[in-house]
Amino acid sequence: MRTPSLSRYVGAIAAVQFAALLATSTRYGYHRDELYFIVAGSHPAFGYPDQPPLVPLLCAAMNAIWHSLFLLRLPSAIVSAVTTVLSALVARELGGGRRAQLIAAGCTASSGFALAVGHFVTTTTPDLLSTTALLWLVVRAIARRSGPPLLVAGIVVGIGFEAKPQVGIVATVVTAALLVLGPRWPFRSWWSLGGVAAAVALAAPYLIWQQVHGWPQVTVAGNVGGSAEGGRIGFIPFQLVMVSPVLAPVWIAALAAPFRRASLRVYRFLPVTYGVLGVAYIVGNGKAYYLASLYPALLGVGAVVVAGRRTRTRAWVIAIGLSAAIGAFIALPLLPERSLQGSVPMAINPDLGEQVGWPRFIDTVAHAWRSLPPATRAHTAIFTGNYGEAGALEVLGRSHGLPRPYSGHNGFSEWGEPPARDDRALVLGFDNGGELAPQFTDCRRLARIDDRVGLDNDEQGLPVLLCRTTAPWPALWPSLTHYD
Repeated sequence: MRTPSLSRYVGAIAAVQFAALLATSTRYGYHRDELYFIVAGSHPAFGYPDQPPLVPLLCAAMNAIWHSLFLLRLPSAIVSAVTTVLSALVARELGGGRRAQLIAAGCTASSGFALAVGHFVTTTTPDLLSTTALLWLVVRAIARRSGPPLLVAGIVVGIGFEAKPQVGIVATVVTAALLVLGPRWPFRSWWSLGGVAAAVALAAPYLIWQQVHGWPQVTVAGNVGGSAEGGRIGFIPFQLVMVSPVLAPVWIAALAAPFRRASLRVYRFLPVTYGVLGVAYIVGNGKAYYLASLYPALLGVGAVVVAGRRTRTRAWVIAIGLSAAIGAFIALPLLPERSLQGSVPMAINPDLGEQVGWPRFIDTVAHAWRSLPPATRAHTAIFTGNYGEAGALEVLGRSHGLPRPYSGHNGFSEWGEPPARDDRALVLGFDNGGELAPQFTDCRRLARIDDRVGLDNDEQGLPVLLCRTTAPWPALWPSLTHYD
């Protein structure tokens, strides 16, 4: 079968997506995870309790080049646009012509998941790219009965693993599916062996770090499982939101076609991988967005199926345009900050709210800090309940004269505890002093956090407390450390 050429309009679709992401990249502010990544990357390591090192190191490097939200988020927009092109390439490998390629690219570019992870920095962003590239390379290898793509696939898995381990899970399930369903010739190829060796070698530094530190990411995964998207009950309905209900028939077609069409039979590993992971995540109470990285490849397969149907081009343009409007409304910061509370985008995509209020948070903490007598400040540490607050104080608080913050949350627990001379703490992230016993006592409120737009995010309404420690910090630190 002759492989069609890639339509130049695929690049145009990706370019429009890229431009939309850049245009909205600075409309709100930093996400708490981005602030945490910047700080984590400034403490170079082979791993952190909750993630591999690649994303933090990249964020720290971008922030060092230029303290700019636009620059920080530029790689995410690039990754999202490239993923759109890869979706079209999947369709191309299956013999899809221009119509199929444009449907695949249009569906991917307009989907809520691609816009969401392309808007800000998250470990899901590189995972979207690495998983899509992995699946495209496996499809390419099978379609052309060629070994070299399998070696490249292994390299992609190894590098992607250093951003988010999920691509390794996907690769394992794909391998098992091929072993059971075929084709099995890749298992007789030295290219495959090279790919496995490359993946293991590249992933090894993080795996060794986790093993040495007692596998803290397993603890994190267990603690955060099912904490969003409605848990197990909302898992399946949320799949429709990630692409949009309008375009769901495209990826659903990809789940059925390999079992119905003889020409697609060798690609049964794709729907089987999706099904196995879906069941595993539901049983394991995983988050619904964990399946997001599989959709670009499924849209590529589904586009080949639906492109042959008697559907007018105008209908596809309308469907993709409607999907883009829905996806942008949910995933991008289009609403005014004052309109977020109680809105549909906040209900579906709470990450929008995590990007609002940090400058006012810093102002409030700085005012409370300056209200302390100099003698008290000299023996007071700033302690936060979560990494977002600590990250904000570290990245944004220095310009306000605030000292280094401390936290026992995830990576911050690895980067030191307050000096022994500090017997007081300016504490953030807790509802009241009663939550801080028995580590802190004699708490009094100095201020209250108010984002001034009425948005009920994690910090809104929390007090800024001045407390005394009940023991030296080295004795308190183990009880203050938490992975979640």
